[in-house]
Amino acid sequence: MSLARPTRTRETAAAPKPAKKTARSRQTGGAGLAADQSAAQHRADLLEAMLRIRRFEERCVELYSAQKIRGFVHLYIGEEAVAVGINQALIPEDAVVSTYREHGHALARGIPAEAVIAEMYGKATGCSGGRGGSMHLFDASRRFYGGSAIVAGGLPLAAGLALADRMRGQNHVTCCFFGDGAFAEGEFHETANLAALWNLPLLLACENNLYAMGTALAREHAQTDLAMRAASYGMPAWAVDGMDAEAVEQAARRAVEGIRAGTGPHFLELRTYRFRAHSMYDPDRYRDKAEIEQWKARDPINRLMDRMRANGEPVDKELNRIEQQITAEIDRAVEAAEQAPEEPVENLLRHVTSVSTGTVS
Repeated sequence: MSLARPTRTRETAAAPKPAKKTARSRQTGGAGLAADQSAAQHRADLLEAMLRIRRFEERCVELYSAQKIRGFVHLYIGEEAVAVGINQALIPEDAVVSTYREHGHALARGIPAEAVIAEMYGKATGCSGGRGGSMHLFDASRRFYGGSAIVAGGLPLAAGLALADRMRGQNHVTCCFFGDGAFAEGEFHETANLAALWNLPLLLACENNLYAMGTALAREHAQTDLAMRAASYGMPAWAVDGMDAEAVEQAARRAVEGIRAGTGPHFLELRTYRFRAHSMYDPDRYRDKAEIEQWKARDPINRLMDRMRANGEPVDKELNRIEQQITAEIDRAVEAAEQAPEEPVENLLRHVTSVSTGTVS
């Protein structure tokens, strides 16, 4: 199947152009050096965040194969730049709504690997108390309002959160992640329409990985330029290279700044690709192996490392430290999950039924 994708977008929603160099930006003095060092450290932080997600997901494969974790598991390998880049633009007071492919979103949001692994084990120490599993991670303390096993199911919830923040007079942003498959659902169009109509502080982040489960985008949509279609609702919308963490961050910051300024919802089409099958159950027979390898050549982690090397940054020295740190972190998380308690049977109806306060007349 061809990898060609339309590039036309509305002029009013054009992607940002690189800033022109000025005398100030070309300076080689102390301020310029400090800025360069700060940018280098930021790229190292982006690399660490993406590697944490990649290694976490790889460990999930091992645990699933060993039948330590059960149920449906949807891996985020290949799409790490999206979660990491967008979360750079958000603050703790903002809200995040995710999908069933949510491990990367949760880790990028700051939920500890220990809480995520324990949840996948079904243990009481999991971020959802062991009741949600892989597809229903949740942490209200970080305003991470969970994943949803329903395609497009998080979109109406995100609109409600954004509306609630606005009604409270809080200048917060709600970011809703969803896949290209959600574009075929009524929930997307209803949410986009109301968000634009009510000028809601909502960032619609569409992770377009070209396949809705096993259905290619071009087989499902007559018009595959999703950003252009979203712009028809009257909101700023543009496509972004979802395999470039820095490009994603730049686009997300631009969108979030616009939302906080009161210009209403923004839409980002993050053009990305999942390197593994839709889920651990998926035999993945609908994609050409050559297509997968072609996208792997654009691996967001390798691209960032190549850029760091080109800038003369000590990426290889840092890489060893980062890898050791992440391995130890995930090892501790798995060990803790293995030893964590199951939820007591007497709690079976907790969060399911309410405590009666008397006779209802």
